[in-house]
Amino acid sequence: MRSSSPAFTFIDLFAGIGGFHAAMKALGGECVYAVEIDKQAARVYEANWGHPALGDITEDADDDLGVMNVPPHDVLCAGFPCQPFSKSGAQRGMDETRGTLFFNIASIIKAHRPSVVMLENVRNLIGPRHEHEYAVIIETLRELGYHVSDVPTVFSPHLLPPELGGAPQVRERVFITATYAPDQVAKDVEFGGPPPAATMADKFGDFDPKRDWHIEDLLDDTHNVPGCDLTEAEAHWISAWDEFVQIMRPLMGGRRLPGFPIWADAWLDFPEMAGINWGEASITIPSTVSMPSIDPALPAWKQSHLRKNYDLFERHFPDIIAWAHEWKVYSDIFPPSRRKLEWQAQDSKSLWDTVMHMRPSGLRAKKPNYLPALVAITQTSIIGSRERRISPRETARLQGLPDTFIFPDQPDSATYRQMGNGVNVGAVWHVFRSHVIRDRDLLQGTGRGCALLESVETSPDRPFELLMSHVPAERR
Repeated sequence: MRSSSPAFTFIDLFAGIGGFHAAMKALGGECVYAVEIDKQAARVYEANWGHPALGDITEDADDDLGVMNVPPHDVLCAGFPCQPFSKSGAQRGMDETRGTLFFNIASIIKAHRPSVVMLENVRNLIGPRHEHEYAVIIETLRELGYHVSDVPTVFSPHLLPPELGGAPQVRERVFITATYAPDQVAKDVEFGGPPPAATMADKFGDFDPKRDWHIEDLLDDTHNVPGCDLTEAEAHWISAWDEFVQIMRPLMGGRRLPGFPIWADAWLDFPEMAGINWGEASITIPSTVSMPSIDPALPAWKQSHLRKNYDLFERHFPDIIAWAHEWKVYSDIFPPSRRKLEWQAQDSKSLWDTVMHMRPSGLRAKKPNYLPALVAITQTSIIGSRERRISPRETARLQGLPDTFIFPDQPDSATYRQMGNGVNVGAVWHVFRSHVIRDRDLLQGTGRGCALLESVETSPDRPFELLMSHVPAERR
């Protein structure tokens, strides 16, 4: 990590365990204030970065009561929760954010006018249900004197090659980046501001995420990681559906499995299935089956899925019935959510060659080039090649944190939750650097902005080169 006097100072709001801190520190910044309300996350933050974080932003920053305990700074970072704003106060800007956590952020910006503001949120912030909230955020930033684009920066770390700090995780996030430049605001309002700092369409040489990423790049080479084992039932479900894959592939002329959700319970709609005693040691497979009718009142998507499942069963019912009996698919061994397979692994040969997720909608299998976004409230990815779940350490690597990063005195469940709530370090690094370089002319006209610009322009292409030297504060 860089030492001596910092090139710039930053604050870290809704800090989590410090994804923003990792990127800013590696760029030469020094944290002067951090706040995180979750005690376990704040404990990890302080153990690694040596800076206290436990606190409540609503107690430290309020436009009416004053901005207490928050010192001046050059960069404001915030991975903030987004509460709905009132639609009754359109065009009220900052006033409309009262009662939301964004209001507390805006209060800090108003008090200190940092050179750069970097906000991060889930992709849904720019979805149809939150168009108003996004518009109010942009309006408020401009009201406070910031040069900001109407178009959000949406980016995912899987788009970046490893040499630029990427990671094999599809994690689309919205970044709102702004530079203090009051003279630009009127022009931005008229023309929509500058282009976004980065986009999902950005290309990096001939790097192709679908071709060049593989999750094996960051996995430990072991099947035995304590706490990550599959249960006996989980292994049974996967093995059963894997045999289904092996049975169906030659029946389909060697082609890949169909992409529609396969619903084993839909096959019970065939009247001949009612006559089978699935608990018997042996069963008689009917010679023909009768196509069920589909309720036209059902939603179109469900009618389509049922029709495709019926067609699949009608063509291959002798093999499917034998498979279902052998693996006890229609028994208590298989709960309803495990009688569904979502095959998204294209031409993979086996389920054990894929990355899997146990979802309410079924067992989803994907090619092992990259993982879907880590999230705090869902099942952890199962790595077929390791026959286990991804480990807490491996999830930290997916978020761009070095192996020296520690999670002291907490259960793995807390680490998984923190990684699911965190921000990817490489994505922050790339978006922030792109923003600063885009606004070079605005920043070099100010003393602190000039130092920030110089630090960013002379930094390596990826944060890991500097994070490799990370030593947790607790162990220094």
